[in-house]
Amino acid sequence: MAEKNQYHPPQKWVWDKDSGGTFAKLNRPVAGATHVKTLQRGRHPLQLYSLGTPNGQKVTILLEELLSLGLEGAEYDAHLVNIRDGDQFGSEFVSINPNSKIPALVDHSGEKPIRIFESGAIMLYLAEKFSALIPGEPASRTECLNWLFWQMGSAPYLGGGFGHFYVYAPEKIEYAINRYSMEVKRQLDVLDRHLADHAYLCGNEYSIADIAIWPWYGAVYTGAVYDAAEFLDTSSYAHVGRWAKSLAQRPAVKRGRIVNRTWGPLETQLHERHDASDFTLRTQDKLVASETENPLTFSEQLKQKS
Repeated sequence: MAEKNQYHPPQKWVWDKDSGGTFAKLNRPVAGATHVKTLQRGRHPLQLYSLGTPNGQKVTILLEELLSLGLEGAEYDAHLVNIRDGDQFGSEFVSINPNSKIPALVDHSGEKPIRIFESGAIMLYLAEKFSALIPGEPASRTECLNWLFWQMGSAPYLGGGFGHFYVYAPEKIEYAINRYSMEVKRQLDVLDRHLADHAYLCGNEYSIADIAIWPWYGAVYTGAVYDAAEFLDTSSYAHVGRWAKSLAQRPAVKRGRIVNRTWGPLETQLHERHDASDFTLRTQDKLVASETENPLTFSEQLKQKS
């Protein structure tokens, strides 16, 4: 039997070559801007800089839900940040989010602009700003925050763990895929057991907890993220499926999930959103002639770029 290659970590790690994989050209062990680049600003007080990944969808779905409640102050401009091109390392974006991750939001409605980064912080900020989609009663509010921060703590195992080794890594490593598959299935079971007795994550009240969890775990259930529904046997989580399908039918979810999206069928791509009419007038099927060379998934788009 051939002996497996063994990696022996050096006494001190030194960055001397690309790590390989889809993001190899962007990954680096230091923070800060790599180039000077200004950001566009639209006409609304809320300026969002993002991409239509699950983390980006959390905020655009929330904003569309707020608007559907008649909260006009939630009008927003959503500017595209192409992370595959390194836009997140531009100087002005880094001044908003020193961690160089999407989404990032600037609220210009007050005397001084307020920057908000990290998707969970943005969602909590907006829910509190508009007193909507977060329970007011202390016990219910705490339960909502339990699940909001469950998502923030759990999704890195799904994305940076499972997604990376199942889709993006330069080689398929059985141990890594097995390790993170086990954890993702455990997380799906956590959700499934809870949703067996609850319509939504916080009981009978739709909230930011649902909006935060759906773009990741709802999409894993359907295979929209990582195309792994069969591999993970997601159909066995019936209560997650009921919940995921229910949320997918909400008009605000349908709108929010396509904002800053640059892959998939052209009618599901709205590269930038500056007005409610953009959903009718400015999806890519209205702006380009054909779907030639159009990537169907985010991972396919990244591989094309690489």
